[in-house]
Amino acid sequence: MTFLEYAREIAPVLSQGAVTTLIFTFIGMGAGFILAVPLCLYRIYGEGFWKKIICGYVEIIRGTPMLVQLYMIYYGLPKLLLPMGIRITPFAAAILGFVINSTAYQIGYMQGGFKAIPTDQIEAAHSLGMKKWQTVFRILAPQGLRFSIPALSNELIYLLKYTSLGFVIQAPELMTKAKILASDYARYMETYIITAFIYILLTFIFTKVTDLAESRLRIPGFESHRIR
Repeated sequence: MTFLEYAREIAPVLSQGAVTTLIFTFIGMGAGFILAVPLCLYRIYGEGFWKKIICGYVEIIRGTPMLVQLYMIYYGLPKLLLPMGIRITPFAAAILGFVINSTAYQIGYMQGGFKAIPTDQIEAAHSLGMKKWQTVFRILAPQGLRFSIPALSNELIYLLKYTSLGFVIQAPELMTKAKILASDYARYMETYIITAFIYILLTFIFTKVTDLAESRLRIPGFESHRIR
């Protein structure tokens, strides 16, 4: 069987894995963004116990490898859930791990975006009589999120590649499918070359889309504040 014939042979299985990889990426990024926005705002502008909890969460997640986090979720979490009759599948464990990890990183990236806002805007808002959280939601949040787009775009691409760690818990993503195919056909080099090409293609598409979004949402006159 030639290389092209082999590629056509395994294409349907790798396509299934690629779809799962995209599901992991979009759910991890989307859910992470929804969670990260309020947590980031509270981390920057909030006070008290919950701010310390958020800061601790970010430091723990960003300070430990995602591989360790996936192992703890897949092998450790079931010990707490099984007495309640709840089981966790590799798919669910991977989703949970990617969301938890991406949320922490997005909080950090957004914080950098908010720090790029000139402080005179805050002073101007206070001089107009705006309260703290009015200033945050009406003035700071719209700008801070837009300043964060370059870094968040990178997070999307990083997460796409990090989903390959799902194979360690047998989540049915692209790398897991490739590993099984390589073992079944005993054609490791060809399988991983094809898999690498798929990752490169997806990364290229993501890069073009995020670059377009960044150029559309860029704030005119503030290019010097871009965060990467």
